[in-house]
Amino acid sequence: MAFDLPETTSKFDGPLVRQFSVFLPNKVGALLDIVKLLNANHADVVALSITESTDSSIARFVVSDPELVEQLFIERNVAFGSCQMVVVEMSEVAGQLSKLLAALLMAEVNVHFTYPLLTRPNGYAAIALHVEDTDCATSVLAGEGFKLLSQNDISR
Repeated sequence: MAFDLPETTSKFDGPLVRQFSVFLPNKVGALLDIVKLLNANHADVVALSITESTDSSIARFVVSDPELVEQLFIERNVAFGSCQMVVVEMSEVAGQLSKLLAALLMAEVNVHFTYPLLTRPNGYAAIALHVEDTDCATSVLAGEGFKLLSQNDISR
């Protein structure tokens, strides 16, 4: 079952990527069940992050086919939320990570969380960022010369 998260009006039509958050009981095999469901329906996990507490976990997924995954979760009554992520290609991680974070700091964009992609689009590392203001972040990062990846870029 889907639940709606607040959305803001988008001013910049940047290449954002959709992330799903799924609440999982803290038991052996819970994550595997979700991954098997996705794989059985030809949806690949492109990025993954897990946040654990004593009795539950939140799995965050970026997938190859978000429309299919949303439909699967609805059909199977999997409670989920979704949000937009900024995905940045990084050809030289050490220096570019500092530059990326400095650009967001200068623009006063708060970074809520990040995690790397499991795949390497175009042969380069990539990082997914959930930020307070996606419009500002995409504009600033594009202006600083960073390559922002779209859903099509990571779904190949």
